[in-house]
Amino acid sequence: MASPVKRLLLVALLAAGLGFAILSYYDAPLNDQDTTIGSAPQAAAPAPAASGASAARSPDDQVASASVPAGTETVAGPGVEVAPPAEEGPLLPFLERESFGHRAGLHKTKSDVNLSASAALVIDQESGKVLLDKNVQSVLPIASLTKLMTGLVIAEANLPMDQPITITDDDVDSERHSRSRLRVGTTLTRTEALQLALMSSENRAAHALGRTYPAGLQAFVQAMNRKAQALGMKSTTYVDPTGLATGNQSSAHDLALLAAAAAKHQLLADYTTTAQHMLPLARGRTLVYNNSNRLVKSPNWDILLQKTGYIVEAGWCMLLDTQIGGHKLFVVLLDAGGAASRIGDAERIRHWAAAQFGVPARNVAPPAQPKGPRIEKHFKGHRS
Repeated sequence: MASPVKRLLLVALLAAGLGFAILSYYDAPLNDQDTTIGSAPQAAAPAPAASGASAARSPDDQVASASVPAGTETVAGPGVEVAPPAEEGPLLPFLERESFGHRAGLHKTKSDVNLSASAALVIDQESGKVLLDKNVQSVLPIASLTKLMTGLVIAEANLPMDQPITITDDDVDSERHSRSRLRVGTTLTRTEALQLALMSSENRAAHALGRTYPAGLQAFVQAMNRKAQALGMKSTTYVDPTGLATGNQSSAHDLALLAAAAAKHQLLADYTTTAQHMLPLARGRTLVYNNSNRLVKSPNWDILLQKTGYIVEAGWCMLLDTQIGGHKLFVVLLDAGGAASRIGDAERIRHWAAAQFGVPARNVAPPAQPKGPRIEKHFKGHRS
C-alpha cells in the first residue's frame, strides 16, 4: 500500500499534468484547415461599425495530382496519408475565448431567421434584392475568408500558373503556430498552391502565393487592398494572404461584393468546391486533402463557390454562392457560435429561402458509406 507521501506526490503530479493540458488547450484554437492549429494572441476587440496542390511533396516527389469527385470514399491502403477531419470542434468548449462579435453582443441581434451568427446576409443574385440581413455593415475579423481575395488577386494577375513555388521558413506561421502538411522545402506549382489554399485552407500555400507575387508579399497585400477598394469594399482591410491575422477585417456587405467578383472566375469556383484532392507521391505514397466545408458533399446543397474561416477572434465564418429553389443566392455568415452552429445557420437559411420561393426544401439522405476498411484519420511525417 502506497504511503501517504507517495499518494500526495501522485495527486500533485496528476493535477500539474491536467493543469498543463488545460492551459495548453486554452492557447490552441482551431481553424478551418484539415489540422488543428496553435495559439493566437489575445487582441482587444474593436468597436463594431454602425449597422446600416499539392501535397507535402519533397523535391523528388514529381507526380501529378488528381481530383476526386464529391461522394467518393477513399479507402485506406499502403502509403495513404489522410488528415483528421476538418472542422473539429474544441475538446474543452468552456475554455473557448469570445470572438469580437460575441464580445460586442452582435449575435443577440434579432433577424427573420434565428441565427447564431453575429452578422449575416442573403442576396438574390438576379434581382440584387436583400432577402435577409443582420448587422451587415459591422466590421469583424474574417479569418480564412481572406483567402478568397488571395485567390482573386492571383487569378487576375496573369502569372504563370505552372511556375514552381517552394515553401520556405517565411511561410511558417509564427503567430498562431498553425500546423501544415507542406514541409519547408516542398515544391509545388502555383496552381497547386492555389487549390490547396482555397479548398483546404492551407495557410503555407496561401502565404507562399503572396510571397512569390511580383515585388513580394507587401506588394501582394497592397494589391489585395486595391482590389477591395475597386470592388467597393469600403469597410475591408487585408494585412496578410492567409487570414490568420486579426487585422483581416470586413463586413457581410463587403464580402457579398467579393463573392460576386470571385464567382466570375471558374477556376476559383472549381477549386473552392472540390470535395477531395488526392496527391500520388513517389514511392507509392498518396496524400489526401479534404474540403474545409462539408456542405460541398451534401446532396441537399448546390454550391457553386464557397469559403469557410475560423480563428478565435472571427468565430466560425462561411461564404456561399449557392442555388436554392431555382434562385442563385450569395450567403454570408460571420461569427457563428461554433462549427455545428455555422452549419445549422446555413441549413436554417436553406429551408427559409426555399419557403420564401414556395418550393420544398431538398432533404436527401446522404448516401450510405461503402463497406470496407476506413480511411486513415491521421498522417505521419508531414508536420513542421
